[in-house]
Amino acid sequence: MPKEKGESFSVAQEIDSLEEKLSQCRESLEEVDFKLRRKELTPERRKSLEKEKNLLAAKAENYEKDLKMLRQENRKNAALSVALVLLVVVIYTCWTM
Repeated sequence: MPKEKGESFSVAQEIDSLEEKLSQCRESLEEVDFKLRRKELTPERRKSLEKEKNLLAAKAENYEKDLKMLRQENRKNAALSVALVLLVVVIYTCWTM
């Protein structure tokens, strides 16, 4: 996921941001889906809404893929943090004995 220059977000902040974008995308998708269920749509309007629905669905899928990747990265960071804490504890224990 590309970052703009000067931006430095933590993985957790990026996850929160993507979750918010995904939520908004899903809401928009529901609105479009609701509009598509109307019977009085013109064929042009229906085609336009179907195109918008497909774009929103693709966007939501991309957000979900990015979220999966970021969550995996977050798990790796958490595991690394735990390993470092354990290493410090082991070193401290050996040093004080």
